[in-house]
Amino acid sequence: MAGRNLTRVDLTEAVYQKGGFSRMESAELVSQVLAKICDCLAAGEDVKLSGFGLFAVRDKTQRVGRNPRTGVEVPIEPRRVVTFRPSHVLKAHINGAPAEIEG
Repeated sequence: MAGRNLTRVDLTEAVYQKGGFSRMESAELVSQVLAKICDCLAAGEDVKLSGFGLFAVRDKTQRVGRNPRTGVEVPIEPRRVVTFRPSHVLKAHINGAPAEIEG
């Protein structure tokens, strides 16, 4: 899978292959999980997936930015952004350490 993005279809196929569900059930399960994560984040709740990481919403205040090409100052509106902090288990896995992923 090097050089590719993991897609919803890939997740659905993995659930189908390993979970023993039908393709339709797998697609619905993946959709429900992703929808629940989105709903919680939209409500301002953190989403912690043990052994994977923490998704959190941060509020960013209004600030002044600068167009790098022209140098003109432009106001950047306040907004909410999603941040991700990987767990120590995920960090170890990425770095090749033999850590076990929970779940």
